[in-house]
Amino acid sequence: MSRSTRIALSLAAISAAMTALAQAQPLQLPGAQPFNAPGTQQGAPSQPGTPAAPRPPSMPAIKIPTEEGILGRPLHRNGHHGEATFTKIASGFGMKLDLDGFQPVNLVEPCSVSFGDAPVPVTALGRPAGVPRYRLEAPICPIVFDVLDGAVLVVEPSEPCVVEAAQCRIDPRGLWGPDARTIAAQAKEIERARGAAERAVREGYRTLTAKSDAVEQRSIAREQAGFSSERETICRDFQREGQMGFCAARITEARAAALRVRLGLSADPKPAAKPKPRPAPKPAPLSLTPTQ
Repeated sequence: MSRSTRIALSLAAISAAMTALAQAQPLQLPGAQPFNAPGTQQGAPSQPGTPAAPRPPSMPAIKIPTEEGILGRPLHRNGHHGEATFTKIASGFGMKLDLDGFQPVNLVEPCSVSFGDAPVPVTALGRPAGVPRYRLEAPICPIVFDVLDGAVLVVEPSEPCVVEAAQCRIDPRGLWGPDARTIAAQAKEIERARGAAERAVREGYRTLTAKSDAVEQRSIAREQAGFSSERETICRDFQREGQMGFCAARITEARAAALRVRLGLSADPKPAAKPKPRPAPKPAPLSLTPTQ
């Protein structure tokens, strides 16, 4: 066999071997990504450290107050000034209201204003802050208030009202709640409620921050830092606040409800379903042994 013939045969063998190698299934090592089938595309493998998909907004369940919690109960500004009673009337709800104040020309001379013997109608304004809101339809001093648990928080007017007919300056703003002597036995319950509300507020702010940009995060941080001082301003004159903490608990619950609204969560979360009681075990059948 000539030298040129041997070279031609070697080249043919090499070509056949390369063709067989190209058609063979590639070797796949354990743990490696699977090879693509012909005509398909392979997605890039997940890289370590890739951020997980963001969690949906969440907050612990909170107790949402209703009108039933204040119906017929006398409430007082800061627990011991004036008196407000939320009642049912033919057109819906109304409020009887008496306020203490001071004469405009002499702010140390006390006076008082009664809004009448009959309840003044109130208009429902929905739940813009997560709790029921109403407007008292009184021309001498229009009042907007939120219904809390056993209390109401007056959010408007922004300034005291001067009732010219009575020559009296009245200030309805702040928390109206029960006389502390009537709820002394509830101190432990109030403390637990405040703790639950505090946790809900912290989680609400954390979730709100996580879904905001850098500018919004700074604003939220300032709001969160200022909440304690805002609560202190509202509650500092409430009757026996240092011992009971009633005002702080209710203001914290109100903030938690408002945060739920900002997060787009239901203002009135459904309570968790109670587990069904297990059926009582059936008694084992009696085994009777016949007597001899």
